[in-house]
Amino acid sequence: MSSVTERLAARIPLIGERADKGPVVAVVKLHGVITPTPSPLSRGTININTVESALTRAFAHDRLRAVVLAINSPGGAPTQSALVAARVRELAAEKNVPVLAFCEDVAASGGYWLACAADEIYAHPTSLVGSIGVVSAGFGLAGLLERFGVERRVHTAGTRKVRLDPFQPENPEDVVWLKGLQGQLHDQFVAWVRERRDGKLVGADDDLFSGEVWTGAKALELGLVDGLGTLRSVVAERFPDAEISVAEPKRPLLARLGVASAAMSTQDRVLAAMEAVETRAVWSRFGL
Repeated sequence: MSSVTERLAARIPLIGERADKGPVVAVVKLHGVITPTPSPLSRGTININTVESALTRAFAHDRLRAVVLAINSPGGAPTQSALVAARVRELAAEKNVPVLAFCEDVAASGGYWLACAADEIYAHPTSLVGSIGVVSAGFGLAGLLERFGVERRVHTAGTRKVRLDPFQPENPEDVVWLKGLQGQLHDQFVAWVRERRDGKLVGADDDLFSGEVWTGAKALELGLVDGLGTLRSVVAERFPDAEISVAEPKRPLLARLGVASAAMSTQDRVLAAMEAVETRAVWSRFGL
């Protein structure tokens, strides 16, 4: 009869056994609006700071076969979209592994910018994909302060420091400036899509880059995605012996603790409410 020590030793993995385990496919969840300024209670936002640790963990697996980006985003800040996409490409080149993107409910605007960081893009037939364009939105509040007897004082050095001030009547020159800026950003977006989808795009530029959004099935016809399917089904087919490891971006502290809004200051509650309305408006553009 073996001793207790021998029986216990038999249960302890040998040092070399880890190398015998199967390969890993790391999944990074990129869910939410893309913004550089999430509120303390935000649960679903994307920017380079929130996703850096998840991307680093995903690409750090020693048995890594591929990295998957699970994208569900209506877009947002173009710079943050570009920063996250560039980081994905840096890590992919460093680790020499393929990157696959899966579009869930929506991968539109900045969400599609993120998808193009992958070597292959997949979508569900009902996913909403595309919206390769640039949008700016705001409110015209001219006359509102005067109605309540509030005087607003703005002092600048430079005649163009208060372009598109919502408390002043809209200046046609400011609108021309804004459209020029949007055109530059749109050109960069188009160049990125062309670079990443080289030789795959089908259709006229006026359609592909008009800001239109399509279903995953139509996006496949246009060459915006490489195939249809779910993350689980495609990974199971491509990497049947792989273990899936999920890395989620970090959330703000208050969101992780589930702190109620009652613990927030009045100003923070107002800001959180405004952000919630803005976030809801971004998603609602796609019926979600």
